[in-house]
Amino acid sequence: MTLSHLTTQIKNKKSFLCVGLDIDLEKIPVHLLQEEDPIFAFAKAIIDATHDLCVAYKPNTAFFEAYGVKGWQALEKTIQYLNENYPNHFTIADAKRGDIGNTSTRYAKAFYEDLNFDSVTIAPYMGKDSVEPFLEFKDKFAILLALTSNQGAYDFQTQTIDGKPLYQEVLKTASKYKNNERLMYVVGATKAEYLKEIREIVPNSFLLVPGVGAQGGSLKEVVKYGKNDQIGLLVNSSRGIIYASNGTDFADAARTKALELQQQMAGLI
Repeated sequence: MTLSHLTTQIKNKKSFLCVGLDIDLEKIPVHLLQEEDPIFAFAKAIIDATHDLCVAYKPNTAFFEAYGVKGWQALEKTIQYLNENYPNHFTIADAKRGDIGNTSTRYAKAFYEDLNFDSVTIAPYMGKDSVEPFLEFKDKFAILLALTSNQGAYDFQTQTIDGKPLYQEVLKTASKYKNNERLMYVVGATKAEYLKEIREIVPNSFLLVPGVGAQGGSLKEVVKYGKNDQIGLLVNSSRGIIYASNGTDFADAARTKALELQQQMAGLI
């Protein structure tokens, strides 16, 4: 997928919503546990109910990997279902990988080639040789953890070095990497006040923004400080949408929550 294609989808749908698929068997409706593959059954129902309201899906791979081979097979079925039935959606493997050299290349091949995701989240701590291998694949994107929405983000990301916050140095350095036009960045919605400065460093890049909804981030603030001329935002909601109900109406409830966000987005852009 190209960035122009993603931007077109955002404008056509008046939405920059990304639905996170953090599928926990302890939280999904009990009746689905009777299915042969309850993880995929839940994912498929959520996707079918929300596809016209969002432009991206983000399976969190940990929630699949936790169930071993069966979980990985559910992930394979989920991305295959998306690519076959909703190919216009941008897909994100939320895997948070980060290693050097050939290992990063293998991670990239796993998600870009074998599973055929459009993008994968990666950690920048090991620097250029852990990031650039992910940027060598045409029409594939790496989404770099820059400023996350968790409390522990203050441990390192906002610490100052020579008077500059570390996350800003990460952004400035990464934006000079080879094939940096294939980089996107994670910026938590709970850090919306930082977005103005972030946009000065990476004015043209897409930002993946988690933390709206269950984590309390403000969509209005994110758009105010974070959007660019092409919108340039993918705002993710996971628990607030997919666990809106744990009854047989779970898919309808998820659609209702997704529609609320989409309508807010339409009003803001």
